[in-house]
Parts: sequence; structure tokens; C-alpha cells
Amino acid sequence: MVDYDAPEISEPRCASEYVRGQQAKLRLLELLNSGRVEIRPSGARDWDKYGRRLRLVLVDGRSVGDTLIAEGLAWPWEGHRHAWC
Repeated sequence: MVDYDAPEISEPRCASEYVRGQQAKLRLLELLNSGRVEIRPSGARDWDKYGRRLRLVLVDGRSVGDTLIAEGLAWPWEGHRHAWC
């Protein structure tokens, strides 16, 4: 997903990042199960440097990234990971 940066759960830099990452993951699951999911191309870039497709994910017309950001569970994507510790 392209429009946000969430805390890591697979390789967190500290315990608090892991906890926040778990909260973001659970909230994402709630969002994805709460309405009509739409997946759109991201725009300028189609793939990231790891070979993953970059997509914007919306539920009932709203970006899941915007929701996670508004709830303090993610940061807007600015081209790099944020420090969560």
C-alpha cells in the first residue's frame, strides 16, 4: 500500500514499535472487513524496489492509509521509513 508508513512488526527497532505495529495491523484488518474494498494503481510508480506492486487501497471510497494516519497508527509516506521508537 502506497500512501502511508506504519510501524514494523517483522523487524521492529524497539518494543513500542512492535506494539504500535500490531495495533495498526489489527485496525487495518477491521477496515478491510468493514466495507467495499477497492484497489487502484498508485500513479507514477507501479513497483517498489523489492518487486512489490504499489497500490492505493480504499474502503468505501476512503484510503485506509488516510484512516490509519488520522488515528495515529501511521505516518504519511514521504519516501522513507519514520522512526517509531
